[in-house]
Amino acid sequence: MNGAIPLLTIIAVALIHGPAAAATFYVDDTGDDENNGLTPGTAWATLQHAVDTIGPGDTALVLEGSYEGCRIESSGEAGQPKTLRAHPPWGAVVVEPGPNNQHDSNIEVEMFDGVVEHWVIDGFEIVDGPRSGVDVRGTRDITVQKCHVENSGRTGIFTAFSDDVVVQFNESELNGEHGVYISNSGDFPVVRGNLLHDNFAAGVHMNGDRNFTPGDGLISFATVEANVIWENGVGGASAINCDGVSDSVIRDNLLYRNHASGLSLYAIDGSEGSSRNEVHDNIIVMAEDSRWVVNIPESPEGIANPRCNKIVNNVLYTPRLDRGSILIYPGGAEDPCFKSDYNVVVDRFSRDGGETIISLARWRRTTGQDRHSLLVPSGILLANRASEELRLHVGSPPMDRGLFLGSALLDDL
Repeated sequence: MNGAIPLLTIIAVALIHGPAAAATFYVDDTGDDENNGLTPGTAWATLQHAVDTIGPGDTALVLEGSYEGCRIESSGEAGQPKTLRAHPPWGAVVVEPGPNNQHDSNIEVEMFDGVVEHWVIDGFEIVDGPRSGVDVRGTRDITVQKCHVENSGRTGIFTAFSDDVVVQFNESELNGEHGVYISNSGDFPVVRGNLLHDNFAAGVHMNGDRNFTPGDGLISFATVEANVIWENGVGGASAINCDGVSDSVIRDNLLYRNHASGLSLYAIDGSEGSSRNEVHDNIIVMAEDSRWVVNIPESPEGIANPRCNKIVNNVLYTPRLDRGSILIYPGGAEDPCFKSDYNVVVDRFSRDGGETIISLARWRRTTGQDRHSLLVPSGILLANRASEELRLHVGSPPMDRGLFLGSALLDDL
């Protein structure tokens, strides 16, 4: 064999020294961190001990009870995330920050001298966070899902400088600022299937923020889809706020009874006005005291204006007679790479930043936009607004009238 190692020996050695089998450990607020954690009867007591101890691929299953929070400073591995999971969902209640926490948030994911990767936080009831319920900073591939976050001093679920973060199937309500806040040059975030309501400011706030480094001052390649967002914004901020958010997709969301704007594409802190975004198949029905449905204002001096956004196949309704479906800065609607069409709209637009309001007919004539859009009163759009059955009823004029976008929308909220 000329000294060659047999193939079967190589395979056997690889199996012996390959990744350890994933394990499940238990946490119970009546447990003991001196236990081995391998059964409910030998459960650990604290979330902090659990996240410090489990390995890649392992799950810490947190049983019903009341817990201090934790700070996660280690990483899983690609394909083998570490998982912190409540069982049953919302049975484990995180009532305050843990003793190691640095930002006054109940659950924190951050390592000051490195990047935390590959975690799943799943199914917790998280209440009364002095700052945030879940606080994720300087990370990659972190998923926060199926949690109920309420009454945080600031934001329910907050991320900063985090790439490939997934925030999905959560409920975030009654927070002092936003339901979900994606910030600071994090790319490829996904905000999917969340219920975001009764937050003082935005349902979803995304802010690239050029004032904080490292980063390019943009949030790029975001996906915001299939969220239901209502009763936000009494303190200002849109249902979906995009400050320096570009090359992203906002689709299949239901926004209703929000009190500021519906969707804003802009720059205040971002390094460019939100640009090259696809906004399609959303239903946006505004409150009586709201602002514009879609708001695309001029950027501050020295910052590029929003450009090349596409707004297609949306319901853009407001009951206010002094506000309308789309507001855009002067010249923005005439930009050849801006597109708005196949929407359901009211008869009010502004192409000069809100200085004047014009009809759909004049909007079409002066900008060339919305040539196939429908002007439909609210009463024949939705099945039953009073009972919040907010879907198009059979025979509603917009039914099956949108532009076919191929595989861009495979499921309909």
